[in-house]
Amino acid sequence: MNGFVTIAPSIPYILNGVWATLGIALVASIIGFVGGVLLSLCKIGHIKVLAWVAQAYTSIFRGTPLILQLMIAYFGIPQLFNMGDVNPFTCAVITFGLNSAAYMSEIIRSGINAVDIGQFEASEALGITYWAMMKDIILPQAIKNILPAMMNEFITLTKESAIVSTISVTDMMRRAEIVAAHYYLYFPPLLISFFVYYFIVMVLTFLGQRLERRMSRSD
Repeated sequence: MNGFVTIAPSIPYILNGVWATLGIALVASIIGFVGGVLLSLCKIGHIKVLAWVAQAYTSIFRGTPLILQLMIAYFGIPQLFNMGDVNPFTCAVITFGLNSAAYMSEIIRSGINAVDIGQFEASEALGITYWAMMKDIILPQAIKNILPAMMNEFITLTKESAIVSTISVTDMMRRAEIVAAHYYLYFPPLLISFFVYYFIVMVLTFLGQRLERRMSRSD
């Protein structure tokens, strides 16, 4: 208990890291969604080269650890191309976004495949172009079906964002480590981060369930 009293002045500093944590997850989710849509359309399209590239992209990002991808992006690529200092927050957002796109592409592809084949046939019979059909008819239905999976991906990104502390992004995890090193007390600041992460995930899970129930009532 004395440890918590000791670090009490630094608790607001730790909590302010929530904004960096949520910011990384939110922006990376947007990048992942846009990239996932493009990759999924390439996978189900009729252009074999694009389908192969999309599959290779997904295989690479899903088959390697995210922390290794982050290290390569922050330490390896700048050194390879002699780029100098790289903004760690920007590097984290881009890396997480590219990684999320690989997972989102599979989620979106499964959602598209779950749409009734009659929707495709009716669109073709009406002379609707492929891209217009996907944009206005198929994708809206697919996204409605995969909203729970998309929310789960956002929750996963929120939790995994803790690894950005390894490249000195001052998120909540990094701030907890700084406080721990300053006071030579590790348990209190890390436990605070533990419960804050848990609270955030529980809130996001609750919102996801509410959204899912609302969407099911609109069917």
